[in-house]
Amino acid sequence: MIGRRFGLGVALGALVVLGSCGGRVSGDIGRACMAGGRDAASARLCSCVQGVANQSLSGSDQKRAAQFFTEPDAAQQVRTSDRPGDEAFWERYRAFADRAAAICG
Repeated sequence: MIGRRFGLGVALGALVVLGSCGGRVSGDIGRACMAGGRDAASARLCSCVQGVANQSLSGSDQKRAAQFFTEPDAAQQVRTSDRPGDEAFWERYRAFADRAAAICG
């Protein structure tokens, strides 16, 4: 039952996010995605990822996660940190990243 609910949630989230995908990229994560220098980056993909971020992360979490596009070492530092705040952020970030991959990938 949980798997079915998660699948339905991803499907509904995809409709909302993909409906907002367009040519204009906004938001901290969307802009970082475009500026990150990845070959696969496109306005459509980065807008989609930003849409998932809007549904999944607070504004401060988005600012923090946006750094990972240009500073991959920052992600590694947070991932390996023993600080409770970093661990909680990493859990939220991984959930966002998994959802973005499922919807936008």
